[in-house]
Amino acid sequence: MVTHNLNAETITIQGHDGDGIEAYLALPTDVQNCGSVVVIHHMPGYDEATKEIARKFAANGYAALIPNLYHREAPGAAADDAAAVARESGGVPDERLIGDVAGAMTHLKSLPISNGKVASIGYCSGGRQSLLAGCRLPLDAVIDCYGAFVVIDSPEGSPLRATAVVGEVGGLTGPVLGLFGAEDQYPSPDQNDVLATALTQAGKKFDFHTYDGAGHAFFAVDRPSYRPESATEGWNEIFRFLGASVA
Repeated sequence: MVTHNLNAETITIQGHDGDGIEAYLALPTDVQNCGSVVVIHHMPGYDEATKEIARKFAANGYAALIPNLYHREAPGAAADDAAAVARESGGVPDERLIGDVAGAMTHLKSLPISNGKVASIGYCSGGRQSLLAGCRLPLDAVIDCYGAFVVIDSPEGSPLRATAVVGEVGGLTGPVLGLFGAEDQYPSPDQNDVLATALTQAGKKFDFHTYDGAGHAFFAVDRPSYRPESATEGWNEIFRFLGASVA
């Protein structure tokens, strides 16, 4: 696999309702054209670990853009502080999320190196949001990394007020890659089976992988939940999937 030269910077994009929001853009600098990825951060926020994910995509030849979904609640705040404010309000409203992802798509497609194809990827709450975006926007591919509350609503007392997405999968315009931990409960393997059944019934292409010994957030390099072997296998699946869908 070729490692590409890259440039990464903080920019402002137009999000939902035309709002200017902070975003992090990572681009390969030695390609003529490439596919793109909207990276949807996890509930802990727009943090350094997520920015490293964007740079990994650029190093592998994809343009990557992370919209800061908490920018309105806490502009300029540290990731943990902004996430705390967002949790107090129950997370990001779905309509606003869709508008911010649409803005990220528009920005990526406007880049001189864009081949016009855009995928989304999300982790934890972002996994649900990635799938939701794929149901409502013309994304070319969707990656769901252990998205919670996809087939069930969030329980009473949860810091995230979220409703199930599974009923909208008929709107998907591209294939879905799902990466899950066998020890996870949100989503549990049974919940992932429900999603797989719904995708099958809707006639959608999907590829699910569940990793033994991994729980929630096994990609998170800065957390105790990190599982290097599962994450490495997951990254290999991600790049195979993107190579077939947006490259």
